[in-house]
Amino acid sequence: MENKRPLSPHIQIYRWHISSLVSISHRITGIINIIAITLICFLACVLMLGEESFKIIEIFFNSVFGKFIILGITWSFSFQILSEIRHLVMDLGYGFELKTTKITGLVVIVGSVILTILFYLIGKNFF
Repeated sequence: MENKRPLSPHIQIYRWHISSLVSISHRITGIINIIAITLICFLACVLMLGEESFKIIEIFFNSVFGKFIILGITWSFSFQILSEIRHLVMDLGYGFELKTTKITGLVVIVGSVILTILFYLIGKNFF
């Protein structure tokens, strides 16, 4: 009698967990952050070309798309920082219990959103 079940979990039966979501997001934000740092360095070089370059960059970042990019990069860096702190604690040997991984995963997700909002409010001079 041949067993028809798959040998490993596949996408049709796999249940997503907070830890897997944070892990995948951590990898994606790492790639986004490398691109963002490259873009920031490129923009710094362009600013050395003079006042006209500054005006073009200023117009872009004052647009809705530019503000979306800034918020996205801010969230990406916030998420990466909190996720790295979580990984550092786990590297020290703590936080491997199932309940703890769920809580720290939620802290990373919610904390990154809160940090992004705080950075936005600080940037708008509300504090």
